[in-house]
Amino acid sequence: MIEIQKLQKVYDNKYEALKSIDLTINNGELVCLLGPSGCGKTTILNIVAGLLDPTGGDIKFDGQSIVGLHPKDRNIGLVFQNYALYPHMTVLENIMFPLVVGKNKIPKEEAKKRAKEFMKITDIEALEGKRPTAMSGGQQQRVAITRALVQNPKILLLDEPLSNLDARLRLKIREEIRALVKKINITTIFVTHDQEEALSISDRIVLMHQGVVQQFDVPQNLYLEPANLFVSQFMGNPIINTYDATKQGNSLVMKDFAIDLAKLKQDRIKAPIEGNEFKIGIRPEYFVLSDSPLFKAKVT
Repeated sequence: MIEIQKLQKVYDNKYEALKSIDLTINNGELVCLLGPSGCGKTTILNIVAGLLDPTGGDIKFDGQSIVGLHPKDRNIGLVFQNYALYPHMTVLENIMFPLVVGKNKIPKEEAKKRAKEFMKITDIEALEGKRPTAMSGGQQQRVAITRALVQNPKILLLDEPLSNLDARLRLKIREEIRALVKKINITTIFVTHDQEEALSISDRIVLMHQGVVQQFDVPQNLYLEPANLFVSQFMGNPIINTYDATKQGNSLVMKDFAIDLAKLKQDRIKAPIEGNEFKIGIRPEYFVLSDSPLFKAKVT
Protein backbone atom coordinates (compact mmCIF):
# COMPACT_ATOMS: atom_id res chain seq x y z
CA MET A 1 0.00 0.00 0.00
CA ILE A 2 1.16 3.52 -0.84
CA GLU A 3 0.11 6.28 1.55
CA ILE A 4 0.73 9.89 0.53
CA GLN A 5 0.09 12.24 3.44
CA LYS A 6 -0.08 16.06 3.29
CA LEU A 7 2.49 16.05 0.47
CA GLN A 8 3.78 19.50 -0.51
CA LYS A 9 6.30 20.76 -3.02
CA VAL A 10 7.33 24.42 -3.18
CA TYR A 11 10.17 25.49 -5.47
CA ASP A 12 12.74 28.19 -4.77
CA ASN A 13 10.74 30.72 -6.79
CA LYS A 14 7.85 30.14 -4.33
CA TYR A 15 5.86 28.23 -6.95
CA GLU A 16 3.64 25.74 -5.10
CA ALA A 17 3.53 22.63 -7.28
CA LEU A 18 1.73 20.40 -4.76
CA LYS A 19 -0.71 21.61 -2.11
CA SER A 20 -1.18 19.08 0.71
CA ILE A 21 -1.88 15.92 -1.30
CA ASP A 22 -3.50 12.95 0.47
CA LEU A 23 -3.82 9.63 -1.39
CA THR A 24 -4.01 5.95 -0.47
CA ILE A 25 -3.27 3.42 -3.20
CA ASN A 26 -4.05 -0.21 -2.43
CA ASN A 27 -1.82 -3.19 -3.14
CA GLY A 28 -2.20 -4.41 -6.72
CA GLU A 29 -4.14 -1.30 -7.76
CA LEU A 30 -3.50 0.57 -11.01
CA VAL A 31 -4.02 4.29 -10.39
CA CYS A 32 -3.70 7.00 -13.03
CA LEU A 33 -2.53 10.51 -12.19
CA LEU A 34 -4.43 12.59 -14.74
CA GLY A 35 -4.55 16.29 -15.49
CA PRO A 36 -3.34 19.10 -17.75
CA SER A 37 0.33 20.03 -18.09
CA GLY A 38 1.73 21.60 -14.92
CA CYS A 39 -0.93 20.18 -12.59
CA GLY A 40 1.60 18.30 -10.42
CA LYS A 41 1.12 14.70 -11.54
CA THR A 42 4.74 14.11 -12.61
CA THR A 43 5.94 15.93 -9.49
CA ILE A 44 4.14 13.34 -7.36
CA LEU A 45 5.68 10.51 -9.39
CA ASN A 46 9.19 11.95 -9.06
CA ILE A 47 8.81 12.36 -5.29
CA VAL A 48 7.55 8.79 -4.92
CA ALA A 49 10.51 7.61 -7.02
CA GLY A 50 12.98 9.60 -4.92
CA LEU A 51 14.08 11.81 -7.81
CA LEU A 52 12.70 14.90 -6.08
CA ASP A 53 12.52 15.86 -2.41
CA PRO A 54 9.19 17.01 -0.95
CA THR A 55 8.88 20.30 0.91
CA GLY A 56 6.53 18.72 3.42
CA GLY A 57 4.44 15.66 4.13
CA ASP A 58 5.21 11.96 4.08
CA ILE A 59 5.07 8.91 1.81
CA LYS A 60 4.75 5.40 3.20
CA PHE A 61 5.15 2.02 1.55
CA ASP A 62 3.30 -0.62 3.61
CA GLY A 63 3.37 1.64 6.66
CA GLN A 64 7.07 2.55 6.46
CA SER A 65 8.15 6.09 5.55
CA ILE A 66 10.41 6.20 2.50
CA VAL A 67 11.11 9.95 2.51
CA GLY A 68 14.89 10.32 2.55
CA LEU A 69 15.55 6.85 1.13
CA HIS A 70 17.78 6.68 -1.95
CA PRO A 71 15.81 5.74 -5.12
CA LYS A 72 17.65 2.40 -5.41
CA ASP A 73 16.52 1.47 -1.89
CA ARG A 74 12.79 2.03 -2.57
CA ASN A 75 12.22 -1.18 -4.56
CA ILE A 76 10.44 0.53 -7.44
CA GLY A 77 10.46 0.10 -11.20
CA LEU A 78 10.39 3.31 -13.25
CA VAL A 79 9.51 3.68 -16.94
CA PHE A 80 9.95 6.99 -18.78
CA GLN A 81 8.28 8.20 -21.97
CA ASN A 82 11.61 8.20 -23.86
CA TYR A 83 12.35 4.51 -23.07
CA ALA A 84 15.93 5.25 -21.81
CA LEU A 85 17.42 2.13 -23.42
CA TYR A 86 21.16 1.76 -24.03
CA PRO A 87 21.61 1.95 -27.82
CA HIS A 88 24.79 -0.16 -27.90
CA MET A 89 23.19 -3.07 -26.00
CA THR A 90 20.87 -5.80 -27.24
CA VAL A 91 17.42 -6.26 -25.75
CA LEU A 92 18.67 -9.07 -23.52
CA GLU A 93 21.63 -6.97 -22.34
CA ASN A 94 19.38 -3.97 -21.61
CA ILE A 95 17.06 -6.09 -19.48
CA MET A 96 19.94 -7.81 -17.68
CA PHE A 97 21.77 -4.55 -16.95
CA PRO A 98 20.09 -3.56 -13.64
CA LEU A 99 20.71 -7.09 -12.35
CA VAL A 100 24.47 -7.15 -12.95
CA VAL A 101 25.49 -3.73 -11.60
CA GLY A 102 25.51 -2.18 -8.13
CA LYS A 103 25.82 -3.69 -4.68
CA ASN A 104 22.89 -6.10 -5.21
CA LYS A 105 24.17 -7.53 -8.48
CA ILE A 106 23.69 -11.22 -9.19
CA PRO A 107 25.76 -13.67 -11.30
CA LYS A 108 25.49 -13.11 -15.04
CA GLU A 109 23.95 -16.51 -15.81
CA GLU A 110 21.28 -16.02 -13.15
CA ALA A 111 20.56 -12.54 -14.53
CA LYS A 112 20.22 -13.96 -18.04
CA LYS A 113 17.79 -16.63 -16.84
CA ARG A 114 15.63 -14.10 -15.00
CA ALA A 115 15.69 -11.68 -17.94
CA LYS A 116 14.48 -14.41 -20.29
CA GLU A 117 11.70 -15.36 -17.87
CA PHE A 118 10.38 -11.80 -17.91
CA MET A 119 10.83 -11.51 -21.68
CA LYS A 120 8.51 -14.50 -21.96
CA ILE A 121 5.94 -12.83 -19.69
CA THR A 122 5.97 -9.64 -21.78
CA ASP A 123 6.14 -11.59 -25.06
CA ILE A 124 9.35 -10.06 -26.42
CA GLU A 125 11.48 -13.21 -26.71
CA ALA A 126 11.83 -12.71 -30.47
CA LEU A 127 13.58 -9.36 -29.87
CA GLU A 128 16.39 -10.81 -27.73
CA GLY A 129 19.30 -10.01 -30.06
CA LYS A 130 18.02 -6.71 -31.46
CA ARG A 131 19.29 -3.24 -30.57
CA PRO A 132 16.93 -0.31 -29.85
CA THR A 133 17.56 1.39 -33.20
CA ALA A 134 16.22 -1.69 -34.99
CA MET A 135 12.90 -1.68 -33.11
CA SER A 136 9.63 0.23 -33.28
CA GLY A 137 8.51 2.57 -30.53
CA GLY A 138 6.07 0.00 -29.21
CA GLN A 139 8.76 -2.68 -29.06
CA GLN A 140 11.14 -0.33 -27.25
CA GLN A 141 8.48 0.49 -24.67
CA ARG A 142 7.84 -3.21 -24.03
CA VAL A 143 11.58 -3.65 -23.45
CA ALA A 144 11.66 -0.68 -21.04
CA ILE A 145 8.74 -2.10 -19.06
CA THR A 146 10.37 -5.54 -18.94
CA ARG A 147 13.61 -4.01 -17.66
CA ALA A 148 11.68 -2.23 -14.91
CA LEU A 149 9.92 -5.44 -13.86
CA VAL A 150 12.93 -7.78 -13.94
CA GLN A 151 14.09 -6.46 -10.56
CA ASN A 152 10.82 -7.65 -8.95
CA PRO A 153 9.82 -4.19 -7.67
CA LYS A 154 6.92 -3.75 -5.26
CA ILE A 155 5.74 -0.66 -7.15
CA LEU A 156 5.77 0.23 -10.86
CA LEU A 157 5.84 3.91 -11.89
CA LEU A 158 5.07 4.88 -15.49
CA ASP A 159 5.55 8.49 -16.64
CA GLU A 160 3.57 9.17 -19.85
CA PRO A 161 4.82 5.84 -21.27
CA LEU A 162 2.67 5.98 -24.42
CA SER A 163 3.03 9.62 -25.44
CA ASN A 164 5.62 8.91 -28.16
CA LEU A 165 3.49 6.25 -29.87
CA ASP A 166 0.89 6.68 -32.62
CA ALA A 167 -2.80 6.42 -31.71
CA ARG A 168 -3.33 2.83 -32.90
CA LEU A 169 -0.25 1.56 -31.09
CA ARG A 170 -1.16 3.45 -27.90
CA LEU A 171 -4.45 1.55 -27.79
CA LYS A 172 -2.68 -1.80 -28.13
CA ILE A 173 0.12 -1.09 -25.62
CA ARG A 174 -2.19 0.30 -22.93
CA GLU A 175 -4.25 -2.90 -23.09
CA GLU A 176 -1.05 -4.91 -22.75
CA ILE A 177 0.13 -2.83 -19.77
CA ARG A 178 -3.13 -3.31 -17.87
CA ALA A 179 -3.17 -7.05 -18.56
CA LEU A 180 0.47 -7.37 -17.49
CA VAL A 181 0.28 -5.46 -14.20
CA LYS A 182 -2.87 -7.36 -13.24
CA LYS A 183 -1.22 -10.66 -14.13
CA ILE A 184 1.73 -10.04 -11.83
CA ASN A 185 -0.37 -8.07 -9.28
CA ILE A 186 1.96 -5.10 -8.94
CA THR A 187 0.89 -1.75 -7.49
CA THR A 188 1.14 0.75 -10.35
CA ILE A 189 1.03 4.54 -10.74
CA PHE A 190 0.50 5.66 -14.35
CA VAL A 191 0.91 9.34 -15.28
CA THR A 192 -0.99 10.65 -18.30
CA HIS A 193 -2.67 13.79 -19.65
CA ASP A 194 -4.96 11.68 -21.86
CA GLN A 195 -8.40 11.13 -20.30
CA GLU A 196 -9.28 8.29 -22.69
CA GLU A 197 -6.10 6.49 -21.67
CA ALA A 198 -6.86 6.96 -17.97
CA LEU A 199 -10.49 5.86 -18.31
CA SER A 200 -9.55 2.66 -20.13
CA ILE A 201 -6.57 1.49 -18.08
CA SER A 202 -7.09 2.47 -14.45
CA ASP A 203 -8.82 1.04 -11.40
CA ARG A 204 -9.06 4.57 -10.01
CA ILE A 205 -8.11 8.02 -11.30
CA VAL A 206 -6.56 10.97 -9.47
CA LEU A 207 -7.60 14.07 -11.42
CA MET A 208 -5.41 17.06 -10.58
CA HIS A 209 -5.43 20.78 -11.32
CA GLN A 210 -3.01 23.44 -10.08
CA GLY A 211 -1.39 21.14 -7.52
CA VAL A 212 -4.69 20.04 -5.95
CA VAL A 213 -6.54 16.71 -6.17
CA GLN A 214 -9.93 17.54 -7.69
CA GLN A 215 -11.34 14.02 -7.47
CA PHE A 216 -9.98 10.55 -6.65
CA ASP A 217 -12.48 7.96 -7.77
CA VAL A 218 -13.31 5.07 -10.09
CA PRO A 219 -13.30 6.13 -13.77
CA GLN A 220 -17.07 6.14 -14.33
CA ASN A 221 -17.69 8.42 -11.35
CA LEU A 222 -15.43 11.15 -12.71
CA TYR A 223 -17.62 11.22 -15.80
CA LEU A 224 -21.06 10.60 -14.29
CA GLU A 225 -20.64 12.19 -10.85
CA PRO A 226 -17.97 14.93 -11.16
CA ALA A 227 -16.99 16.60 -7.90
CA ASN A 228 -16.85 20.11 -9.36
CA LEU A 229 -17.03 22.17 -12.55
CA PHE A 230 -13.39 21.53 -13.50
CA VAL A 231 -13.86 17.75 -13.35
CA SER A 232 -17.07 17.90 -15.38
CA GLN A 233 -15.42 19.99 -18.11
CA PHE A 234 -12.14 18.06 -18.20
CA MET A 235 -13.78 14.65 -18.52
CA GLY A 236 -15.65 13.89 -21.71
CA ASN A 237 -15.28 14.56 -25.41
CA PRO A 238 -17.13 16.52 -26.67
CA ILE A 239 -17.12 18.78 -23.63
CA ILE A 240 -20.13 19.00 -21.33
CA ASN A 241 -22.69 21.76 -22.00
CA THR A 242 -23.00 24.21 -19.10
CA TYR A 243 -25.77 26.71 -18.37
CA ASP A 244 -26.33 29.39 -15.76
CA ALA A 245 -29.60 28.76 -13.92
CA THR A 246 -31.71 30.26 -11.16
CA LYS A 247 -34.17 28.50 -8.90
CA GLN A 248 -37.72 29.73 -9.38
CA GLY A 249 -40.27 27.82 -7.35
CA ASN A 250 -39.69 24.13 -8.00
CA SER A 251 -37.79 24.66 -11.25
CA LEU A 252 -34.26 25.47 -12.36
CA VAL A 253 -34.70 28.11 -15.04
CA MET A 254 -32.18 28.80 -17.79
CA LYS A 255 -32.26 31.22 -20.69
CA ASP A 256 -34.19 28.98 -23.09
CA PHE A 257 -35.66 26.18 -20.97
CA ALA A 258 -36.33 24.97 -17.44
CA ILE A 259 -35.91 21.76 -15.44
CA ASP A 260 -38.79 20.65 -13.23
CA LEU A 261 -37.12 19.42 -10.03
CA ALA A 262 -40.10 17.21 -9.25
CA LYS A 263 -39.36 15.15 -12.37
CA LEU A 264 -35.74 14.47 -11.48
CA LYS A 265 -34.94 10.99 -10.25
CA GLN A 266 -34.46 11.46 -6.53
CA ASP A 267 -31.70 8.83 -6.31
CA ARG A 268 -29.60 10.99 -8.66
CA ILE A 269 -29.70 14.00 -6.32
CA LYS A 270 -26.59 13.67 -4.14
CA ALA A 271 -27.02 16.83 -2.05
CA PRO A 272 -29.80 19.28 -1.15
CA ILE A 273 -30.50 21.85 -3.85
CA GLU A 274 -29.91 25.05 -1.90
CA GLY A 275 -29.45 28.66 -2.93
CA ASN A 276 -30.78 30.47 -5.99
CA GLU A 277 -27.96 30.43 -8.57
CA PHE A 278 -26.61 27.28 -10.19
CA LYS A 279 -24.40 25.98 -12.96
CA ILE A 280 -26.16 23.18 -14.84
CA GLY A 281 -24.14 20.62 -16.79
CA ILE A 282 -25.67 18.35 -19.44
CA ARG A 283 -23.62 15.82 -21.38
CA PRO A 284 -24.14 15.94 -25.17
CA GLU A 285 -25.42 12.35 -25.29
CA TYR A 286 -28.38 13.30 -23.08
CA PHE A 287 -29.80 15.56 -25.78
CA VAL A 288 -32.23 13.78 -28.13
CA LEU A 289 -34.19 14.90 -31.17
CA SER A 290 -37.94 14.74 -30.66
CA ASP A 291 -40.72 14.47 -33.25
CA SER A 292 -42.96 16.74 -31.18
CA PRO A 293 -42.07 20.15 -29.74
CA LEU A 294 -41.29 20.15 -26.02
CA PHE A 295 -40.98 23.92 -25.62
CA LYS A 296 -41.03 27.06 -27.69
CA ALA A 297 -37.62 28.28 -28.82
CA LYS A 298 -36.16 30.69 -31.32
CA VAL A 299 -32.94 29.99 -33.20
CA THR A 300 -30.98 33.17 -33.93
